[in-house]
Amino acid sequence: MKRLCIFSALLLGGCASAPVVVKPKPALAIDTPMAAPEWARLERQVLAENVPACLEFEKKYYDDRGYLQCFIRWGADDGPDDAFENFANWPELHALGASDDIIQTCLFTWNGMLRQYTEAKTVETPITRQGMYYKDFCVQADWMHHGEALRTFNRLGLSVPTLPIYQERARRFAALYMGDDPEAPNYDPKLKLIRSMLNGSRGPMLRKATALDWVGDPFDPAPFERGHGESTFAQFLAHYQEYGDVVGDHFLNLVATTLPTDAYLLANEAKYKRWLVDYMDAWLARMKANGGVIPSYVALDGKIGGFENKWWGNAYGWGFSPVNPVTGRRENRNRIPRALVGFNDALLVTGDQKYVDAWRTMAEAINSHARSVDGRKEYPTMFGADGWYGWQRTPWNVGAVELWYWSQRADDLARVGDNGWVNFIEGTNPGYPETALRRDLASIARKVAQFRADHRPPEKLLADNMLEMNPAATAALLELMWGALPPGRDGGLLNARVRYFDPEHHRAGIPADVGALVSELGDKRAVVTLVNLNSTEARTVIVQGGAYGEHQFETVECNGKTEPVNSPDFTVRLAPGAGARLTLAMRRYTNAPTVQFPWDRK
Repeated sequence: MKRLCIFSALLLGGCASAPVVVKPKPALAIDTPMAAPEWARLERQVLAENVPACLEFEKKYYDDRGYLQCFIRWGADDGPDDAFENFANWPELHALGASDDIIQTCLFTWNGMLRQYTEAKTVETPITRQGMYYKDFCVQADWMHHGEALRTFNRLGLSVPTLPIYQERARRFAALYMGDDPEAPNYDPKLKLIRSMLNGSRGPMLRKATALDWVGDPFDPAPFERGHGESTFAQFLAHYQEYGDVVGDHFLNLVATTLPTDAYLLANEAKYKRWLVDYMDAWLARMKANGGVIPSYVALDGKIGGFENKWWGNAYGWGFSPVNPVTGRRENRNRIPRALVGFNDALLVTGDQKYVDAWRTMAEAINSHARSVDGRKEYPTMFGADGWYGWQRTPWNVGAVELWYWSQRADDLARVGDNGWVNFIEGTNPGYPETALRRDLASIARKVAQFRADHRPPEKLLADNMLEMNPAATAALLELMWGALPPGRDGGLLNARVRYFDPEHHRAGIPADVGALVSELGDKRAVVTLVNLNSTEARTVIVQGGAYGEHQFETVECNGKTEPVNSPDFTVRLAPGAGARLTLAMRRYTNAPTVQFPWDRK
């Protein structure tokens, strides 16, 4: 009972609240009988089986305070980001239509971990001697790890946009990167740059990083399962010996754009959009000045590559190929895919395809440096002091699916290659829905079996040891129900063509018994099938254009009749056992995106 009351307080600001009555908008009435499709039955099964699996996972690894039960450490290998990442996909799962228990438990443990890592301190690692978190945010890290830690937070707006603590944190986190927090001078507003690759709530690191900064305090790794293969603390340190160059802006910092975007989605305040456009346009200018390729090092004076002109510099940059101490070999660790987040945020907020064009231009610029070896073309993936390297037999194709999804251009589709979901959308893989949903059902069962067989005591667990046992399975549901790109580990926001709301229960997510299948996507249209599996009760569902109402519906065609919509959302009333195929004419990225639910928008 105590935890339930805390859940209610988190969601509603107290342990009780008056019921809210939502008046549905005029509905498109569908009363055509439809035999229950197998994909719809499987969707409901995936939603249902996710819930007990996820709750059992949380109960196993977290205590009644929401604290992760493990050996708490600071470090890039197994630190706080992994603890928070254990709840990846939970917000999306609830927003799809899973039980409220999912979002309540997610909020409870997320708040617990914030307290836990604020209390956790190091002895030898300087930046974390006062706590690993400050102001509910990691004190200092790179945006590969920040992004992974924020996967959950950045998608809470899908389900709890009016939660006061969520709104307050969204604005506070944005302030860390907009020059609005004097304790965190991460941003140079004059030069439009983030001042270091390592940044956070205690500001940027403006010196060379040490291996200890990356690894954290000494410990004996022998009793633990190590995800990166190191067997001694000396190997942990050796892993990060070449990670010293962190000062200056870096393409990894583009993931930070999600924080002002989170804040913008609350009420469309102009300052957040202005910051995002200023920062992203500065990066587009740097790309243009650098032959179309985004640099990984911008010096504090704004010069690309600094006085040495090393535009490829910095840890995780274009020329970053450090030695793996376990194998003794150099490995290419360019983290360019994470930069996609910034281009996505800019497109979402502005609707301007110039950000998509810039990524396409970069791919073409990189592939223009192909070479011929024994009559076969090879394409580069890395750049260093000796020029391009990291050759492969296929063109550089990072972000190909995203590029197609954002542009809906035929030439971008041609870059995608073999992709089961895209093939389904293009009409060449009709069995994909059932195959993908059964895959996710099997994944849930497999992960439950794995964590049930895990009998290690907390003192022998690291924060990343349970990452791969989180059972939340949402990939197939996102693709099929929302026409969405399943988000990766980078911490970005959600790309979806449609999503659904339940006006009768005043919540995000598709109502009980309803199935939805997005089967076609185009620049100006989408095709969605809705079906009510309940044979005795009607269901009402609100259909929204985009994850954040960014797409505008013009008309909806159903059973040969076309109705005007001219709105980012419309309501469908499904009679018992009824279903239909809807063809939606729409304009993409035309509305200011928002996390407000349809009935709260003016």
